[in-house]
Amino acid sequence: MIVLLDAGPLGMITNPRSSPENEACKNWLASIASRGRDVMIPEIADYEVRRELLRAGKEQGIKRLDALKSLLAYAPITTPVMLRAAAFWASARKMGRQSADDTSLDADMILAAQAATLGDRDDVVIATTNVRHLALFASARAWREIS
Repeated sequence: MIVLLDAGPLGMITNPRSSPENEACKNWLASIASRGRDVMIPEIADYEVRRELLRAGKEQGIKRLDALKSLLAYAPITTPVMLRAAAFWASARKMGRQSADDTSLDADMILAAQAATLGDRDDVVIATTNVRHLALFASARAWREIS
């Protein structure tokens, strides 16, 4: 199984400030990695976390994010991902289930498309803090529920 980190868990893992939730997420990542799970950082999640770290001037967080990127696999945004994301975006709106404003880029649809291009729902799961927006088009579970 491939585990894709959403921006929520990725932000907790790279946050230099210790909190019970951040430490639990870091321990969870170490645990699933030690069990042989393939863990990947999707480019869209890196973007979401990095832009906030840059805005806030959090250099330690950026260093942690870069260090994690050197340890884990990276899922780049590709043309097939963006084509699938556009189709997901349109389908969600036709169903009345959009996860963002119509004028937004909708990172959730890009993340779901990244998962879909990597494999089927049985092979790829998104570790997230917000299952509802992603579960329409991809397998998504709260990070604590993935082992």
